[in-house]
Amino acid sequence: MESLINMTMGSGGAYAALFSLANLTNHLEGVTMAWPWLSLGASFLSFLGGAESSPSLVERTWNGTSYGCKCYLGDDCWPGDGAWAELNSTLDGNLRTNIPPAAPCYNTFQGPLGTISTYDAAACADATAMWSDESWTVEKPAAALWTYFTNDTCRPTDNPTASCTLGYYGVYVILAQTRDHIKAGVDFARDNNLRLIIRNTGHDLIGRSTGWGALIINTHSFQDIEFTTQYSGCDEYKGGAVTISAGVQARTLLTRANAQDPPVTVITGECPTVGVAGGLVQGGGHGPLTPLHGFTADSALSFDVLTADGEYLTVDAQNYPDLFWALKGGGPSTYAIVLSVTLKTFPEQKSTGVIIDINSTHTSDVDVFWDGVKSFHNYTNELVSAGLYAYFEVMPLRLHIQPVLGIGKTSAEMQTILQPLFDEFKAKGIAYGTESKEFDTLFDLYTNLFEAEEAGTSALTGGRVFTHQDVEEHNDEIVEAFKTVISPRDDLKDQGFIIGHLWDAGLNMPISNSATNPRFRNSTSFAIAALPIPDGATWAQKEDLQNVLTNIQDAALKEAGPNGCAYVNEGNPYQSDWQYNFWGSEYRKLLEIRKKWDPNGVFYAVSTPGTEDWEVIEYGTRLCRKN
Repeated sequence: MESLINMTMGSGGAYAALFSLANLTNHLEGVTMAWPWLSLGASFLSFLGGAESSPSLVERTWNGTSYGCKCYLGDDCWPGDGAWAELNSTLDGNLRTNIPPAAPCYNTFQGPLGTISTYDAAACADATAMWSDESWTVEKPAAALWTYFTNDTCRPTDNPTASCTLGYYGVYVILAQTRDHIKAGVDFARDNNLRLIIRNTGHDLIGRSTGWGALIINTHSFQDIEFTTQYSGCDEYKGGAVTISAGVQARTLLTRANAQDPPVTVITGECPTVGVAGGLVQGGGHGPLTPLHGFTADSALSFDVLTADGEYLTVDAQNYPDLFWALKGGGPSTYAIVLSVTLKTFPEQKSTGVIIDINSTHTSDVDVFWDGVKSFHNYTNELVSAGLYAYFEVMPLRLHIQPVLGIGKTSAEMQTILQPLFDEFKAKGIAYGTESKEFDTLFDLYTNLFEAEEAGTSALTGGRVFTHQDVEEHNDEIVEAFKTVISPRDDLKDQGFIIGHLWDAGLNMPISNSATNPRFRNSTSFAIAALPIPDGATWAQKEDLQNVLTNIQDAALKEAGPNGCAYVNEGNPYQSDWQYNFWGSEYRKLLEIRKKWDPNGVFYAVSTPGTEDWEVIEYGTRLCRKN
């Protein structure tokens, strides 16, 4: 029997351990194998034999409730050695066992397939130095940028005798190089009832890029970009467009767009590492161009996709229009796998960015600080009605706005728009700092003023979109809710923080052409609430902190913004009414489309249409459907 799996580590520490159950003893030299499933008796024998046909859901009971679950290692239905070997052959050798990126810091990786020696001092030093670097993390086969939903497993350490386990990561990764590799993975997961994860960059706050015991398909190698000055598809639109493959990130796309003659731009998120064709567009996709052109989803012209039953389709306004509409903001990893998307391009323009700060260098008075936050947020309707976009952070004694962005505006024009806010600061005696910078293009501003985000954070996230009406009628309550996010409980004083955005998605697109929540068309301010998780938190602590996020922090934001909504890519998936908050009146239609295109739940992403009856049970591990 040929070797089953190539096991590879990232930078600095490569190794290969060949698993062949028929010739196991030939491959044990120098490697200690724990084989944790040996105690499973009959289940282990079934593992050797594999499944002959597509299995049904695995029956389990948890906390008195009966479930049917996906198939996991140790279940009778788990594919055998021969099945995995055949899949690897179909994939041209691109199947890998998943090993956490900091495993080189440990003497051994105690994985579900066995224990392996992993220590590599140079690779450990690299992992430790680069742990917070998003670009480094993106290039790993299955790493998540925010680590809470991995169970914070196997982080960098200076104690190599500590334990490194797989945590909630998937067991196997397909490093897909062709579309047929993706199809082979989908077919294998569907036919064997495996939990399937689609991972491009791992730029995900709520755990959709990882899942315990899953098969992961990594699409990051798909990097094709093709521009046209005149779109020739079925849509009435005939302007410029770009077709990008699944793995393309924002910085790469915008760099190529800026190199066109003349330069153009595309609606992407403000973070340069976000993958544009996947979760961004399927969740909606807000960014600096949203005030001018709406969401990324609003600019989509067509998709090439792979469906749950393994069929390649090109979908647009005329071909499979229901699927086309749902892919435009109806939820990531929900209806089909996006192989490529064609998006509108827009002419580049001169842009100006303004930085505003109120922090501990300006005041140590907490009341003065929050009065400054209140004044700023009270002017947000005026800012977005002028077509501005802003990115801001609220932390204890820190309001940092970088930038307030005006596309097509000069510094003088921006000064005129912002002067009433500055006058109010002055009248209230609120010290602040500000700086204005002009750029020849939005791309120049994007690469100079948008600050790098960090990977490696462990936190829970929620949030709320506030409408024009919310800000006009409830601004004081919104700022009080911000205070609650920062200090949700006496024992959590100054532990929370807010990442905010200002944009009006309906300013130049009052009628949505995507599946996004219609309430976005009256949006002013979007606040992401974050609550860090302490190292080594117990399950009880995690449940408590999730309760704090949902029922204290998010509850305060929702009460202050009764006319608002939530954003599926950056929201709390565990709120009870997520369907309404994420999609509003569009949800019923999206649910029907999901039932049509993926009736058996081949794809899964938490709190997306059609997942009401699915739950991750047994302490964050098995994905199951309630019976």
